[in-house]
Amino acid sequence: MPERSETPLIKTRDAVWRPTPASMRLLAALGVIVNTGIIVTGGAVRLTKSGLGCPTWPKCTGDSLVPTSHNAHAGLNQAIEFGNRLLTFLVLAVGVLVFVAALRLLPRRRDVLRLAAIQPLSVIAQAIMGAITVLTKLHPATVSAHFLMSIALLAAAVWLYVRTTEGDRAPRPLVRGELVWLGRGLLGVVAVLLLLGTIVTGTGPHAGDDEARRYGFDIEHVAQLHADAVWLTVGLTFALLLGLRLTGAPARAQTWALVLLLVELSQGAIGYIQYWTNVPPVLVGAHMLGAALVWIAALRVLFALRERGPVPAPPSPHPTPPSPDPSPAAEDSPITTT
Repeated sequence: MPERSETPLIKTRDAVWRPTPASMRLLAALGVIVNTGIIVTGGAVRLTKSGLGCPTWPKCTGDSLVPTSHNAHAGLNQAIEFGNRLLTFLVLAVGVLVFVAALRLLPRRRDVLRLAAIQPLSVIAQAIMGAITVLTKLHPATVSAHFLMSIALLAAAVWLYVRTTEGDRAPRPLVRGELVWLGRGLLGVVAVLLLLGTIVTGTGPHAGDDEARRYGFDIEHVAQLHADAVWLTVGLTFALLLGLRLTGAPARAQTWALVLLLVELSQGAIGYIQYWTNVPPVLVGAHMLGAALVWIAALRVLFALRERGPVPAPPSPHPTPPSPDPSPAAEDSPITTT
């Protein structure tokens, strides 16, 4: 029988409707990618002064859902802001596909299903937060909340991906208890670092629009506080990496700790360069991508400190029927030869 050629559309359908552990993992990875991408494109909106390219919501201008002639903003600014709104639908579509695949996955995994359900629901919450950001004319508090909500959604996407690579046993630590607590503390410091980054952003330039409000803090002071948090993060990461190496921790944990340290150092270098060069938009965009990568790596470090067994195997499509029990009479009868 000739083999059936499968188009990408058919493969995608099967990955969602007949998911395997491998295809579920791939879809979860796609969720991480699109949620990272929307953070970067959201930054591009702000850095190009397109935050109010569409000055209202859900419509773009006046009575139109799409960009039209508008005196306050150039067509390019409208296109950038409207394009970012359209990307939200892509993130939502991926979230729906992830949820359907988790719902169809066999055996059913409760944690995977719950984390998958967060994907589309959180995108809806993000859209509402985006509307509030536009309607408040890019108030720095709502811009900060919008970014932090994206970070929380990214954490859920990373968590989902990790759960698709491991089993459902109770978590078992792979390292000493104090190193687990150090990893948890490090993740908390990274979260504070991201929060401080939004305050620096809300105080400095690149508000997204010339008329947008700014925090009333001294930029030198908040930038120094942010830099102090960076050095604390780097120090804790180095301490964790050293502890993992000295105690013979699994290679995966050591690798992710090293990755985190390298990303942090790269991110710190970009931060200092952008500070010394009057915060050029290109470097600010790279810094936003770096922030997402630091967050992902910090999460992966914490997850690498424990294990939950192998991924459950899917049920066999053609189960082998049990072999009949041998007849007791045949077992008890003596073997005779002639």
